[in-house]
Amino acid sequence: MEERELLEKLKEMAPQGRISCSEARQLAEKLNVNPSEVGKACNEAKIKIYACELGCF
Repeated sequence: MEERELLEKLKEMAPQGRISCSEARQLAEKLNVNPSEVGKACNEAKIKIYACELGCF
């Protein structure tokens, strides 16, 4: 998956600039990417990950 596609999905899921840890992990699983890639994309898009459960991000 291209980074651009991942950023677009994140922006759809987090229009308020926030996404929960469980949502971020589910997105990574759905898109078959490493959770760290989702974390990097969130940082790039200035999307805050909240309610961190495992310290993945």
